[in-house]
Amino acid sequence: MDSESLIVNEIFFSIQGESSYAGLPCAFVRLTACNLRCSYCDTEYAFHEGESRSAADIVLEVNKFRCSLVEITGGEPLLQPSVHGLVRRFLALGRTVLIETGGSVDISPVDPRVILIYDIKCPDSGMADRNRWDNISLLKSIDEVKFVVGSRGDYEWSRGILEQYKLSDRHQVLFSPVFGKLEPRQLATWLLEDGLDARLQIQIHKLLWGAESRGV
Repeated sequence: MDSESLIVNEIFFSIQGESSYAGLPCAFVRLTACNLRCSYCDTEYAFHEGESRSAADIVLEVNKFRCSLVEITGGEPLLQPSVHGLVRRFLALGRTVLIETGGSVDISPVDPRVILIYDIKCPDSGMADRNRWDNISLLKSIDEVKFVVGSRGDYEWSRGILEQYKLSDRHQVLFSPVFGKLEPRQLATWLLEDGLDARLQIQIHKLLWGAESRGV
């Protein structure tokens, strides 16, 4: 694989299901490989499945979709150094670029124009010990911070992290229930009771097309 190529799991056009951009048409580039194994992972097929594609070819395919929003996801997209060249190509075309990252990889090389959806791993994920806490100081005001919550314990842990790092002062904070494990209504109740400055996030794409669908 040359320096301009990436291992791509899938490219598709869908409705953005998460973040403050939820509900907008979005072109997705899902890259292969992940260094984490979260208990609730819904994209295990991206751990190994994929093919090598040039950055230019990826951009050509994405350009077929009629939207200005692009998300690069995974897996863990920051594991492939060539992602940064791909990002610059999209930015040069005037696209708004989101990168969803699991918080265990150094984010310092990411272009400052990119909006990171930064997923802080809660205890129920089994990956909380992999959080790279020094990344927090590198987050920009445009970046969004996400907690995927599976239980009351996860919620209280997340609330503590939110307060410790004063995340709501600079970032849009997202609380998402683990699909099929924690009822969104329960998480909403906790957020209202505590008056947290955070957004309840429900995975719209799963409600539209089902939890098992790929490429949507």
